[in-house]
Amino acid sequence: MPPSVPSLPRRVARILRTSLFAQVACALVLGIVVGKLWPGVATDLQPLGDGFTRLIKTVISPLVFCVVVVGIAKAGDLKAFGRIGLKALIWFEVASTAALVIGLVAANVVQPGSGMHVDPSTLDTSAVDAKTGGGSLPSTTEFVVNALPTSFIGAFAENALLQVLILACLVGAALLHLGHTKVPKVLPAVEQAQEIIFAVVGFVMRLAPLAVFGAMAVLVGQYGLGVMKTYAKLIILCYVAAALFVVLLSVALRMVTGLSLWKFLRYIREEMLLALGTASTESVMPRVMQKLRRAGARDDAVGLVLPTGYSFNLDGASLYLSIGTLFIAQAVGVDLGVGQQITVVLVLMLTSKGMAGIPGSAFLALSATASSLGAIPAGAVALLLGVDRIMDSMRVVTNLLGNCVAVFAVSRWEGALDVERAKRVLDGEIVPAPEGEEPETAKPGPVAPHALVSQPVAPQPLVSQPVAPQSVGPGPAVPQSVEPAPDAGELPAVTARLTKEPAPEAG
Repeated sequence: MPPSVPSLPRRVARILRTSLFAQVACALVLGIVVGKLWPGVATDLQPLGDGFTRLIKTVISPLVFCVVVVGIAKAGDLKAFGRIGLKALIWFEVASTAALVIGLVAANVVQPGSGMHVDPSTLDTSAVDAKTGGGSLPSTTEFVVNALPTSFIGAFAENALLQVLILACLVGAALLHLGHTKVPKVLPAVEQAQEIIFAVVGFVMRLAPLAVFGAMAVLVGQYGLGVMKTYAKLIILCYVAAALFVVLLSVALRMVTGLSLWKFLRYIREEMLLALGTASTESVMPRVMQKLRRAGARDDAVGLVLPTGYSFNLDGASLYLSIGTLFIAQAVGVDLGVGQQITVVLVLMLTSKGMAGIPGSAFLALSATASSLGAIPAGAVALLLGVDRIMDSMRVVTNLLGNCVAVFAVSRWEGALDVERAKRVLDGEIVPAPEGEEPETAKPGPVAPHALVSQPVAPQPLVSQPVAPQSVGPGPAVPQSVEPAPDAGELPAVTARLTKEPAPEAG
């Protein structure tokens, strides 16, 4: 009889039970519906998204520390690690500058704020102060000093990624200096801790649909769908400009590594949808690090480039800041010349680097840019209060893709990427995971392409083979003979010899 085909409800139930992507997608839709129909109830769901983000943040610092330490220790070359860091900074600066320029060009062409004729004196600037908490962006000196840890434990307690990264580099360098003979148990302990952290991430990720449901319900419940009509031109422009930047990322990835960004999007679709729903790239950092390692990027490259990119490579934020600055100027009737727009790019190149982890950092960066120009009233930044949260989805997706492409590009640049492995993983083929992720596949290095294809097994001969002569000690080798099988009458003697018991006398 032909096998029975499961009914449609059973297939849907199986997909919802086994696919995180399907679960998060359904939670996203349900959150929008609840936020639209019951906005009062939706605002009470804020703890769902906040709780999930807190749980993920607890493992980010230890995970970054373990991955970087293991990567440096296994690479065995501290100079290579330094080259990776330098090349990453170069890539970050080029990518974020390209995002700023694309934003300025798009805003000049579309003019999203023209015709609004807003009077800045009528805007409530106290809402901006509440959004930023009265804080300010750090200066260049403060940013560098704050990146240096004051306490080993404090860096982890404050979840300061740059400080944790510096500590990890120091510990990895110390392991290389001392060698495995002096500290043989440290590296295995760090690897085992890394496995525990990945297991904890797997547990927490089961709560991802609840987090997306709560976050989307709060967003729609607080701001409603009407705000999209008011700022439709600005929203569409930002998302179209982000899509154009993603296309450029795709071209760059293809040229540098030969990989397809669209296949990579399919590979991390669950993490991308989760970042879209929670408006947080930190919520998916552990899983993305794991998948990048599986896709052939070396541990030290993943551990250094991705966390550093969370502070230095905010492509989506750069895009939004450049468009937002020109939108505010156009809305209040200020015409910025070419020189002033170049100043905008230069100021945002600096202010965008210190935004990570600061509440309302986008408004602080916009206020700093407006003050540097002297032509835009600082209070006009309040124009973006109603739309800023909606832009989060665009920012986090673009930031995440930009940092993932940076990992692949810098890894390829340094020779730390197994391109054949990456292509097989992105094509959906089953590839063994790197060492440290799957206990049953311990593998010291990247998998060679021929090793992924099963080899035919040569038939074994059934005839017994002669045993090679063996020698014990310095004397001449003594050939060992193979005794013939004993007769039936000799079986008692053989058995007695094996059990060290006296054999019974025959007959």
